Amino acid sequence: MKRDSFLKLSAATIAGLSGGFSLTGRREVLTRQPFAKEDFAEKLKKGYMLDTFPSGDDYSLMEKCAMLESAGFDAVEPPSGLDREEMITSASNHSLDIPSVVVSTHWSSPLASPDPTVRETGRKGVETALYDAKAYGASVILLVPGVVNEDVSYRDAYDRSRREIDKLLPLAEELEIVIGIENVWNHFLLSPMEAAQYVDDFKSEWIGWYFDIGNIMNYGWPEQWIEILGDRIVMIHMKEFSREKRNAEGLWNGFRVHYNEGDNNWEAIMASLKQSGYGGYAIAEPSWRGEDLEPQEFLQTYVSKRMDDIFTHF
Repeated sequence: MKRDSFLKLSAATIAGLSGGFSLTGRREVLTRQPFAKEDFAEKLKKGYMLDTFPSGDDYSLMEKCAMLESAGFDAVEPPSGLDREEMITSASNHSLDIPSVVVSTHWSSPLASPDPTVRETGRKGVETALYDAKAYGASVILLVPGVVNEDVSYRDAYDRSRREIDKLLPLAEELEIVIGIENVWNHFLLSPMEAAQYVDDFKSEWIGWYFDIGNIMNYGWPEQWIEILGDRIVMIHMKEFSREKRNAEGLWNGFRVHYNEGDNNWEAIMASLKQSGYGGYAIAEPSWRGEDLEPQEFLQTYVSKRMDDIFTHF
C-alpha cells in the first residue's frame, strides 16, 4: 500500500478534502466518500475502550467482553501489554473485533521526555503496542506523542517526538499498523492545521490522527477539526463534554455528563464525519460512568443506545 492511496499530501487535504485508502486483512476498510444520511449509521461500528470499563477491576476480561457483547458493541479497544491469548479468546468468544490498541506507556514514559532512558522505554512501549495490534488483527494504535510542561518546551516536544516516531515507522510499516496520534490535553498540537502538518511531515502512510471528539471541546470545535484533518483520521473516540459544567465546577467536571447531555454539537460533528467519508469504528471512551449505575445498565442504556441515537438521528 502506497502513501498516495492513504493520505493526500496537498493543500487540498489541509483544506479538509479527502482522498481514499483501505486497510487490508481483518482490518476495517475505510471508504473515503461522503455517505447519504440513511447509509451513515451502517458505516459506523461501536467499540468500547477497555480502560474506561465501569468497575473495571471487579471483572475478568471474559466477563467484560460478555457485557460489551450483550450491550450491543461490535468491538473492544484494549491497552497494550495485556495477555494476548486471553484478550484474543475473550474478544473472539463474544464476537468482538479489536480494531485498535492504546499505548499504555505514553504517559509514564513520554517520547518527548528530556531523559533518553525514558524515551527508550516509551519507544519500546510503542513497539509492544504495535506487536499487540498485529496479533489482534487491529489496524491502529493510539499514541500521545508528548507532553509540553514546565520542563519540556513546545519545540523540544515537537522535535523529540518526531525523532522517536521516525524510529518506529519502519516497524509500523513492516506490521502494517497505523500509528494514530491523539491530542489529550497535553498542551501540544493545539490547532487542527498544526495537527495536520505534524502528520504530513512524516510523509508516511503509517501515521495518521486518532481523533477524540470530547477532548477538543475544551478549546475548539470538533467539526472544524474533522473538516481540516479529513482522511488523516484513522479512528475516533466518542466522548461527551459540558462547557457549562466546566465553567461552573472546574475543568475535569466538564466530562461528568452522559452522551447527549453535554455541549457536543452532534449534528455538526456527524455532518462533518459524513462529509469526510469516515466509515470505521467509533470507540466509546466515557470519562464519567454515572452514580450508582450497574455496569450492564450503564453500557447498554447510557452508552450503546445513546451512540445509536447519535448515529441515526444526526
